[in-house]
Amino acid sequence: MSNSGHSGLSGYVGISGISGTSGHVGHPGSAGLSSGRPFGLRIKKLVPEAIIPKYQTPGAAGFDLTSIEDAVLYPGKRHIVGTGLAFDIPFGFEMQIRPRSGLAAKLGITIVNAPGTIDCDYIDEVKIILLNTQIPGAEGSTPFVIKAGDRIAQAVLAPVTRMIFIEVEEFDELAKNKDRGGGFGSTGVR
Repeated sequence: MSNSGHSGLSGYVGISGISGTSGHVGHPGSAGLSSGRPFGLRIKKLVPEAIIPKYQTPGAAGFDLTSIEDAVLYPGKRHIVGTGLAFDIPFGFEMQIRPRSGLAAKLGITIVNAPGTIDCDYIDEVKIILLNTQIPGAEGSTPFVIKAGDRIAQAVLAPVTRMIFIEVEEFDELAKNKDRGGGFGSTGVR
């Protein structure tokens, strides 16, 4: 059985060998999602050296994405790093691209547009926009060396809520009761 598109969720291929799934991986919207059981995510390797992601621990929310290239990220600079992977994200979901906490805390490496969003209708290569936040010329600042196969970011699949936009002349009383008494930044830092 195969899924030729996003029109039907029942076409996702069951995967055997995953603990606790009785040989079947559910699909979005099935009991697999609400029960915390995994469901299938179709991934296409665009180059042979691309690495299919995996969760590093049983409780991990994000799965790691790896670089397919060698690069040097100098302090204060950014670089778009290829993963060599395309994802068939189910309709009603997005894939959020987030920094790896160890790279951010220890080396100042983050993602410019964190979290980045990969929409379900984007089926091209996922690339990561890395930024070296170290100050150029500052004592101790160093280039960050990326090697092919390095884990450079993590991704989380998340449900998306779509809205219908309704233009109004004024907000009703219910909306006005939510007014917090100030504009952007009005709550301060303490």
